[in-house]
Amino acid sequence: MGLTLAEKILSMRMGKKVRAGDVVISPVDYAAAQDGTGPLTIRVMEEQLGVKSVFEPGRVIFFLDHAAPAPRKELANDHKFIKQFGKEVGCIVSREGEGIIHQRLVEDFVSPGDIIVGADSHTCTSGALAAFATGMGSTDIAVAMAYGKTWFRVPETIRIEASGELPFGVFPKDLMLYIIGKLTAEGATYKALEFQGETIRNLTQESRFTLSNMAVEAGAKVGLIESDDATRRYLKEMGREGKYKEIKADEGASYESIMYIDSEDLVPSLAAPHFVDNYRTIDQLEGLKVDQVFIGTCTNGRFEDLLVAATILKGKKVDPNVKFIVGPASRKVLEKAVKESLIDISIKAGAVIIPPGCGPCAGVHAGVPSDGEVVVSTQNRNFRGRMGNPNSEIYLASPATAAATAIKGEIADPREFLPEDFKVKIVS
Repeated sequence: MGLTLAEKILSMRMGKKVRAGDVVISPVDYAAAQDGTGPLTIRVMEEQLGVKSVFEPGRVIFFLDHAAPAPRKELANDHKFIKQFGKEVGCIVSREGEGIIHQRLVEDFVSPGDIIVGADSHTCTSGALAAFATGMGSTDIAVAMAYGKTWFRVPETIRIEASGELPFGVFPKDLMLYIIGKLTAEGATYKALEFQGETIRNLTQESRFTLSNMAVEAGAKVGLIESDDATRRYLKEMGREGKYKEIKADEGASYESIMYIDSEDLVPSLAAPHFVDNYRTIDQLEGLKVDQVFIGTCTNGRFEDLLVAATILKGKKVDPNVKFIVGPASRKVLEKAVKESLIDISIKAGAVIIPPGCGPCAGVHAGVPSDGEVVVSTQNRNFRGRMGNPNSEIYLASPATAAATAIKGEIADPREFLPEDFKVKIVS
């Protein structure tokens, strides 16, 4: 019997064949935390484990991204605490403005076959590079940082088989919202989601990150995609082509279940408040007045996302009643977007550009909505209070739907604004 992607990656790293249901103690390639979870991780290491060093400084990373630059003295002190620890043990500290943990990991660190653990639930983003990447609590990450290993129960796998091309105006975010709507928020708890099929093979590597990023919104442990030429091109662009290896699931692998999707039937869609699995098609929400639009985050703050938005925004102005915020996911994304004039287009349309980081998504600064406001955001969660105010409402959407909405001041169909021949091509 063949191996699923989750079984294959863990088997490769363990040096022996493992199956769903097995409990393994696995080495980790990178252990990471961000500024919200990092201080607790450090204190657990020092005060509970009694460990004053890390297993390998070059493989332990702290990211200052959730509240950077710090909006309050308490958070500034947390940043100082993390930086001091990094200096003492020699580990990597990704400073303010460098970008979001999950974007930085795929840009500069993660390679196919790696085992990645992070004190942030969306660590599963790196699964799009065929890495077994998952989020854990700060205590578990402290153990991984101290000893370079952790335990897993090898997850059963749900295969998502998506056939056909995404229709005009439909993007990976629409596909993933549809999948979560079908699975529900608990439908894949501690499972691996393995994305397969023609639709996935035709996506750019940047587009694939959106799928893996949101796997946890269905409860999944990991969201995995096979490595291929798109992966190789992306690693080459990031200066790591030598790290590429082809990793694919075996023929005859055993799946807990298979979800079949005809992508050509999909339409632009959103997740309505206050749950990610509250799936709605564009025709069900079109015309709803909106107060704020946010394009960014680890889900949709990459170059291609800003390109899609800028294609819609070019030569237009956002509705004067809409607060429109754009946050690149990393400094690399920002630099490329500046070079290609995407930031200029967004500014001229009326956007507020915030530093690379999590911004409003984390609900700490740079766009907390007021009471009663309706927000359309490209982030991954719309729980009550997620953006810092439980008296607001958050709708999740693709960058295209978000940009169209910013222009009209109400939830809008992006197909109304996109050029008829528009398509994000595999160039990564």
